[in-house]
Amino acid sequence: MKATGAATSTPSGVGGSESKGIASVVERLRKNRLIPVIVIDDPANAVPLARALEAGGLPCAEITFRTASALKAIERIARECPKVLVGAGTVLTPQQAEDARSAGAQFVVAPGFGAAMVDYCVQHGIPVFPGVATPTEIEFALSRGLSVMKFFPSELLGGMAYLKAMSAPYGKIDFLPSGGINLSNLPAYLSYPRIIACGGSWIAPPDWIAAGQFDRIRDEVRKSVVTAQAVKKEG
Repeated sequence: MKATGAATSTPSGVGGSESKGIASVVERLRKNRLIPVIVIDDPANAVPLARALEAGGLPCAEITFRTASALKAIERIARECPKVLVGAGTVLTPQQAEDARSAGAQFVVAPGFGAAMVDYCVQHGIPVFPGVATPTEIEFALSRGLSVMKFFPSELLGGMAYLKAMSAPYGKIDFLPSGGINLSNLPAYLSYPRIIACGGSWIAPPDWIAAGQFDRIRDEVRKSVVTAQAVKKEG
């Protein structure tokens, strides 16, 4: 299984139905090819935002734990926009992971590899994508049976050249790059076969959300989706 579970076996604490749920999330991300990374200050904007993403052809949102409104925003999207794949980003602790799942998050993303948080998610069958920036961190993730990881911060680390060199020794892992990605460099990332989807905040910037510019967000989503879906994989 090429998902956030083990490549050759199921991680401890993850049963059959939970493993299928993890694979389902990965396949939805693979289909979307983009993950809007959302910083939201007012939970009242959560549902209009989710509807704008959906109307633009991208029913997915990673709501980051960078504001106090994140949980409320996840709750509202999960309840009122059930077709939107909603996840929690910048998750650092087991408690945050538990809170995110309780609020309705379907996956968890972290900027780095926090062992306690990752172990909690693996044990409870929560799809988790920890951030990696070095081979050592890749091996930490592999030791937990993970085969999909966030590559962060992508551009500052060296972009695709660095990612290809770093991942070369590891054959059965895929990545969700984020950090400095935009429409101009998006094709270079998505053309690499081992990239499932790219995360980015350009799709729905915080100031557009705060200003209620949801039509503008919808239009940016449409443009981004067209760009992403047009990219052909190498080889």
